[in-house]
Amino acid sequence: MIAETVCSAVSAAGLGIAAVTAYRKRFLAATRIAAYSLVPIGLVMTGVVGWLADTAFSPTAWAGFGLLGCAWVLFATTRGVERRRGGTRKERREAARAAQEDAVAPASSAPSLGPATRPADRPAARPAKGTSRGEDDFSDIEAILKKHGI
Repeated sequence: MIAETVCSAVSAAGLGIAAVTAYRKRFLAATRIAAYSLVPIGLVMTGVVGWLADTAFSPTAWAGFGLLGCAWVLFATTRGVERRRGGTRKERREAARAAQEDAVAPASSAPSLGPATRPADRPAARPAKGTSRGEDDFSDIEAILKKHGI
């Protein structure tokens, strides 16, 4: 009974504020305020406020909310563990089977052709002293500096 009275008063005050806002020629804001102020009285008329008042003072309802919260925590925990492990049990079994099929036998990892010759074993030929890459870079820089008169 008190909740319905409070909701009616809030709606009436909101409609009064909407009227003052419309008088100031702010029609969009006045319409928005009127819409918000009609929500509490609409909730009273549909019975939602009465249901909430009955639920708020019911220990059985609070126990139900506690059980729902516990169930949510359990679902979230199991989902987090599944993500860490890499999926469901079925997905892990399929991955293990695929890994066993693709596995290489330990004896087959030895080279079968014998020692290979590597091109990196041979030393690289050194360029002649006057044609090194560093001198070419400096000659380009010198040409640029001479071009600009430096």
